[in-house]
Amino acid sequence: MSIGDLNTPIQILRLRFGRDRDGFPTESEELIACVRARAEMRNATEKWSNRAVLREASAVFTFRRIPHIDLTTDMVIVCGAERYNIVSVENIRGRNLYTQVVARLESEAKE
Repeated sequence: MSIGDLNTPIQILRLRFGRDRDGFPTESEELIACVRARAEMRNATEKWSNRAVLREASAVFTFRRIPHIDLTTDMVIVCGAERYNIVSVENIRGRNLYTQVVARLESEAKE
């Protein structure tokens, strides 16, 4: 993979839940990072059909590792006008250079 492959801007957000001063539940978003990634949307290739974790995924995002930030499944990726819930996070080859995130389109997750 080269830098030229990382051409899709994405935002990583953490959802925060709390209560306002009247006691009503609130939801807010905290921007964790804005990075460039390689985005691969779901398609009918053999790679997508044979991997179990990809059966529930809509997209795979690959980007350079972000130092001092641990990505979790409680976070959301915004790519263009679409929002994706993170399904899994993987350190590619264990070398701490690239991170691969498997994500599901938020509108599909609610169905």
